[in-house]
Amino acid sequence: MRTIGAYEAKTHLPRLLDDVENGERITITKHGRPVAILIPPGFATPRDTVELMRWMRDFRKGHRLEDVTIRELIDEGRR
Repeated sequence: MRTIGAYEAKTHLPRLLDDVENGERITITKHGRPVAILIPPGFATPRDTVELMRWMRDFRKGHRLEDVTIRELIDEGRR
């Protein structure tokens, strides 16, 4: 995946859109931080979704909330 700065992306948008149309994925950065990804429409397939869900389940196995309940987290977020 190619990375490009926001200013350059603005300047060369038509060319970037042609590249994306041909299947390329492009990350746009602002001050060196990724802020957007240009991908072709329909790029995310159900297979990608299944892989993401599998990764999230695996991540949860190693990261527990200990003694905190979901209700406590929700209430904390409302303060």
